[in-house]
Amino acid sequence: MTDAVAGRKVVREVRREKVRREKVQRETSGKFKKSNWWWPGVMATSLAGAAVMAFRGCWHGKMGWPVNVQGYSYQVCLNCGAMRLFDENTFSAHGPFRYDLNALIAWQKSTEAKVGAVADTRRAAL
Repeated sequence: MTDAVAGRKVVREVRREKVRREKVQRETSGKFKKSNWWWPGVMATSLAGAAVMAFRGCWHGKMGWPVNVQGYSYQVCLNCGAMRLFDENTFSAHGPFRYDLNALIAWQKSTEAKVGAVADTRRAAL
């Protein structure tokens, strides 16, 4: 019985060695099967990402430190370059995102004028 067990072990080792040799031959000859499904996945991912960016745009998740120019503080999105006004007293950003600093300053002046007009009318009513 021990001869039979030893014979089975020898047969297993021979089979394993044969499988190892075939694997090495396939890898060295370059004839092993390559998957052809990688490019549809890449294309689908790229198209999905492009669609999200087209419909949503930048999420403005990475904002730089506040910069003070012309008496106004603003932050810049590090991904797309959009700017947003920043209030140094409350340490918070406010207002819309714009790519032109002059447009942001004009927006800030228009909101200050509206707030000032509302404050004047309230004072007159009292």
